[in-house]
Amino acid sequence: MGISDPVIDEQTPAADFTIEQRWERYTDEEHQVWDTLYHRQIEMLQNRAVEEFHAGLGLLDLGAGGIPDLNVINPKLRELTGWTVVMVPHLVPDEVFFEHLANRRFPSGRFIRKPDQLDYLEEPDIFHDIFGHVPMLTLPVFADYMQAYGQGGLRAQSLGRLKELARLYWYTVEFGLIQRPEGLRIYGAGIVSSAGETPFSLESDSPNRIGFDLERVMRTDYKIDDFQQLYIVIESFQQLLDATQQDFTPLYQALSADTSRYSLTDLQSTDTVLQRGTQSHATGR
Repeated sequence: MGISDPVIDEQTPAADFTIEQRWERYTDEEHQVWDTLYHRQIEMLQNRAVEEFHAGLGLLDLGAGGIPDLNVINPKLRELTGWTVVMVPHLVPDEVFFEHLANRRFPSGRFIRKPDQLDYLEEPDIFHDIFGHVPMLTLPVFADYMQAYGQGGLRAQSLGRLKELARLYWYTVEFGLIQRPEGLRIYGAGIVSSAGETPFSLESDSPNRIGFDLERVMRTDYKIDDFQQLYIVIESFQQLLDATQQDFTPLYQALSADTSRYSLTDLQSTDTVLQRGTQSHATGR
């Protein structure tokens, strides 16, 4: 999604908050920022990102040079899984975000970070949104998961459960890991778009890494401005889709009956612990 941008401030967003990309108005400097980030991350992600992510980059030709043009990548993505990317000028209301996902549209910010912001940006920009998220939308099972999440978000909003559902997005779509025969691999957009968190997520001895459990995830806090101290590991993308397509009513009832919430650094007796972290990053020791 992202923040307002002088290039598009004169545009009046549609009712669904979408705007034109106006690709031709990106500057050479902005295209160079994309290329710098792209090539740096590609090198970092070798033998770290899940193979489906790399396949998605190739299917959409996101390394062709410069910021991707939606007029070029959307027909390819639509043919593969029925998804498209839409531009929005800033963070959109929850109901708008979920409505887009439920209709197989992924909202992306138009702006790209400045050359002196390569390593950290608080707001998601077009590199995070398109490089980080969109390659996985070429995978049918993950594309179905994202649509199911959007549909679930619309229901969660009507039931006042958005905070819990946001945790599911955070620990899977943004910072998810998957177990593969060759070891843990990254699929979360917040990791694959971050030069710092890419090696940290797999190689640091600081964070806890535990198996996926839907209720556990929805009870667990997270922190947005630092490396994660807990990573949730799924067994397959089908596991994720199956968990999201079930009836959440019993889960929401359990969350209401027992309001316990978990710290992002503590392990629970019911956790499937893949790695008990030292928490050295969190404690500074």
